Amino acid sequence: MMDVAVIGAGVVGALIARELSRYQLDVCMLEKADDVAMGTSKANSAIVHAGFDCQPGSVMAKMNVRGNAMMDQLTRELSVPFKRNGSMVLAFGEEDAGTLQILLDRGIQNGVPGVEIVSGDRARELEPNISGNVTAALVAPSGGIVCPYELTIAAAGNAMDNGVRLYTGFEVISADFADGVWTLVSAAGDQVQARYVINAAGLFSDRVAVLLGDTEYHLFSRRGEYLLLDRDQGQMVSHTIFQCPSAMGKGILVTPTVDGNLLLGPTSENREDREDTATTAEGLATVARLAAKSVPSVNLRAVITSFTGLRSCSPGHDFVIESSKNRPQLVEITGIESPGLSSAPAIAEYAVGLLKEMGLPLHEKADFNPIRRPIPRFREMDIEQRRALIQEDARFGQIICRCETVTEGEIVRALHQNPPAHDLDGVKRRTRTGMGRCNGGFCTPQAVEIIARELGIPVEQVTKCGGDSRLLVGKTKEGGQDA
Repeated sequence: MMDVAVIGAGVVGALIARELSRYQLDVCMLEKADDVAMGTSKANSAIVHAGFDCQPGSVMAKMNVRGNAMMDQLTRELSVPFKRNGSMVLAFGEEDAGTLQILLDRGIQNGVPGVEIVSGDRARELEPNISGNVTAALVAPSGGIVCPYELTIAAAGNAMDNGVRLYTGFEVISADFADGVWTLVSAAGDQVQARYVINAAGLFSDRVAVLLGDTEYHLFSRRGEYLLLDRDQGQMVSHTIFQCPSAMGKGILVTPTVDGNLLLGPTSENREDREDTATTAEGLATVARLAAKSVPSVNLRAVITSFTGLRSCSPGHDFVIESSKNRPQLVEITGIESPGLSSAPAIAEYAVGLLKEMGLPLHEKADFNPIRRPIPRFREMDIEQRRALIQEDARFGQIICRCETVTEGEIVRALHQNPPAHDLDGVKRRTRTGMGRCNGGFCTPQAVEIIARELGIPVEQVTKCGGDSRLLVGKTKEGGQDA
């Protein structure tokens, strides 16, 4: 019997589980995918928004500003790279200048620190590569960048290190509440019983809510396509560069990433299909064209990959974080669109507070450890640090991914540290194996062999991303050469 079951292991669900792991409780996360961070948390803009875009007084505004303020301590404790590089919204004329003033007023009302409007010339002093057509800019120094899936993996791992259980492949298909206990049933027929449930199922939270007895929520997906450029373009801008927002979102941005790449996007297209992550020639051309409006010298020949992310949107355009009106001992979290990543720490804090108001006793653990030991990043070490690490474990002396300088030791750690990777993409998200300009062309065979060895499975059973995504399908020779 669990005290609390958290449905969904994206960044919101993982941070809720971590927050609950501070207390003397039995907690579990239920995730329908084979790994954490497999939905919106896997593919988004990776921006920690300052909070000037949110409607004053909204739940979104409160969570955004609070979550932003929490990010420094949180990322230090979880050993996740985070940088306050600042945000800049560009104006290209009088109409845009009016929008900047609205954003400034909102930022001041929301309590965003240091937000101001500067001239076009001052903007170009700060960012020499932006367009000469920029007439003014809003600057918010508290904006930042973080890796969303690294944050999710670290939060889930720290929660697990503090006693939380993670059940992957657990898609909730039915739920029942009787005698003060929730019974949650998976598609495979497995059951989890818990006294309290938190629905943090992201883009599918409205459908999960129906299973739990709440029918008043409705979401649709907003599809966004991105281009990722090589690290030799990462210094093109230092701030996250936005154009003026519209009803469809914050527009096409140009931003450095915490790993030194340059990211362009996203497009914005409302869709009912919640699983279509294909890229399109039209969408990527739109990203390239509009990114060049902000930063004309972007070198599109340096694109190393493209991807599509899906984020949830609700008709009310605000977060819903509330105790269920229809069912007891249930917290509903839905409509978490942008700035959901920025708000996630505050959402977790608030959700646990709702459980306390419902009557869940919260007694702090004496042995709670907020610190997560990271997988060593070999490419970020100096020569003496590398020598010491290799002396400790010789597998760190074997480079597997040349583009990103990832070692065998890092891959092995990723396969055994909470939450453990089970496939090639899981290793990739934890170590950056295959994320360089060759897109895994050189390192994939060795990575597959390491995964098979460490998991004790034949190489033919190693998958790219779970399910039937097998990388090898058979033998080409009787002697055992892999296809």
